[in-house]
Amino acid sequence: MSRYLVVANQTLGSRELIAELEARRDRGPSTFHLLVPVTHPAGAWAEGQVQAAATQRLEDAMRDLRAHGFDVDSGETGDVSPVRAIGDVLLREQFDEIILSTLPPGPSRWLHQDVPHRVTRAYKVPMTHVVAHSVPVATG
Repeated sequence: MSRYLVVANQTLGSRELIAELEARRDRGPSTFHLLVPVTHPAGAWAEGQVQAAATQRLEDAMRDLRAHGFDVDSGETGDVSPVRAIGDVLLREQFDEIILSTLPPGPSRWLHQDVPHRVTRAYKVPMTHVVAHSVPVATG
C-alpha cells in the first residue's frame, strides 16, 4: 500500500489537488496523511485563532476527502514553515511521496519562499508539486 503526505493549506479542496490524489488512488491501494501548516495572516492575529483556523481546514478536508472515497488515515496541523512542518512529520513517519499543493505564482507565499525546491533538496522522498488554479470544490 502506498502512503502519501499531502501538504496544503488554502488549496486543500482544489480540483487540481483532488485530481492528483485520484491519480494516486487509481494506481492501487493508498492512504493519505494531510498536513496543514498554519498561516499567519497580515495584520493582527492570535496564535489560538490561526491554530483554530488550520484545525478547522484540516477537519473539513479530511471529512470531504473521505466522503469522496479517499483513505485519509490521519492528519495534523504543522509549523508555519511548510519545510519545517514536513520535516517534523518525516521524523516520525515514512511516506512514498510528498504531494505539495500551492496557489499559483503571484498569490503563493510558498512559491515566494521557494518551498518546492527546498523540500526536494532537504528530503529524500519523491515530491510532486501541484499548482491549484481553481477555487476549492465544495464537497460533503
